Amino acid sequence: MTDNVTSLSSEDRRQHLRMLEAILFASSEPLGITELGERMSDGTDIEGLIQELQSAYAARGVNLVRVAGKWTFRTADDLGFLLQHEAIERRKLSRAAIETLAIIAYHQPVTRAEIEEIRGVSTSKGTIDVLLETGWINLKGRRKTPGKPVTYGTSEAFLIHFGLAAVSDLPGLEELKQTGLLDLSPEGSQRARQGQLFDPMELADRDAEDDGPDEDLASEAFGDDRSEDGG
Repeated sequence: MTDNVTSLSSEDRRQHLRMLEAILFASSEPLGITELGERMSDGTDIEGLIQELQSAYAARGVNLVRVAGKWTFRTADDLGFLLQHEAIERRKLSRAAIETLAIIAYHQPVTRAEIEEIRGVSTSKGTIDVLLETGWINLKGRRKTPGKPVTYGTSEAFLIHFGLAAVSDLPGLEELKQTGLLDLSPEGSQRARQGQLFDPMELADRDAEDDGPDEDLASEAFGDDRSEDGG
């Protein structure tokens, strides 16, 4: 792909628009500008065509949306209810796994010890293992501190799954308060200023209620009941 955009006739531009539409429609994964450019002829105005295609689909049942810096077709937000009966039922992440994922998303890159400090309870290795298996988090390197602990961060798959263009699109403080994920007490406000998203005492109480024998990795991080151990 060259830097120069080729001047096209109206008919040629319509054909390029159809080609781009077909590529995006057929792809099972979002595609970036570079990837699209590799499949089109040199000099094609990919960004201009995307804007035109996005406008054309703005009021349609499917929209062209940007996720993780790439482009894909998605069902229009207001029509999602029509496809609910088509959804494949999956096991839900445990509360412990969801909390761990949220901490990683908002504090990345973060070590396991830092996750435990924020949650106020120990984090089972199985919980992090399952998040790694989902592909929503990955290793981001090692902290330059004694022991050189591994750090974790969210992946492109995380952005794609939650329909985010970038990590900066995650809900802000006020939105989290409205969902009840933040403690609104004076003590909770202090913790929020320190970067803690959850109430450690509440988490500790919930973990204590679910204290029991260790389970296998799959049942530990998935399911409606918390099964995270204290190790």
